[in-house]
Amino acid sequence: MAEKKSLFKEFSKGIIKENPTLRLVLGTCPTLATTTSVESAIGMGIAATVVLICSNIVISALRKVIPSKVRIPAYVVVIASFVTIVQMLVKAFLPDLNNQLGVYLPLIVVNCIILGRAEAFASKNAVIASAADGLGMGVGFTAALFLMSTVREVLGAGSFYGMSIPVLSAHPMLIFILPPGGFFVFGLLIALSNKLATKKGKKPANLGGCKACPFVDSCNSANCENASKEEVAE
Repeated sequence: MAEKKSLFKEFSKGIIKENPTLRLVLGTCPTLATTTSVESAIGMGIAATVVLICSNIVISALRKVIPSKVRIPAYVVVIASFVTIVQMLVKAFLPDLNNQLGVYLPLIVVNCIILGRAEAFASKNAVIASAADGLGMGVGFTAALFLMSTVREVLGAGSFYGMSIPVLSAHPMLIFILPPGGFFVFGLLIALSNKLATKKGKKPANLGGCKACPFVDSCNSANCENASKEEVAE
């Protein structure tokens, strides 16, 4: 029973408490680029979720085998392998979706969410827990994309999942499917997330500088920043 509760906790935290998009503010590039329509947003979310789960499982299983000095390149190789498989499947069975996602589908390889979970969680925890973490983060990422794309497509194109909405389709607000509209909606959702978090006594979303990055221990920029602060203090 305790194990089931623990797995559920690992799964659920990525949906609300540690939502990778609205709480941790990761994966911003695909979030802004693929949310002009609900179809492309859901496609990106599912693709990222599959890669998250598979890469977390493999990295967790190999965590005691991968040398510490080459762990980041090893993670990238594992993630890139699954991204290639997903991309080939999408091209074969969903060519329209592949055209919509374009270059952002292969760029899942460098998605901060996937690399971050590999370094911060999968490399330190058991396989089943890592799978639950990947699923939860994937669902949270997909949910955030769905919310954002719904607002942008309904207001910017007057449709929902390609189906026209008569009241809005006659005079859509095109700004919402353009980059400025994406930033505007993204900002509103983060503000709403922060407001809800504050009401529940939790801290609002905060990048936190280098300290929030899962690669802070191996990052030269972070080390240089810390060294500079120590020199100033002296």
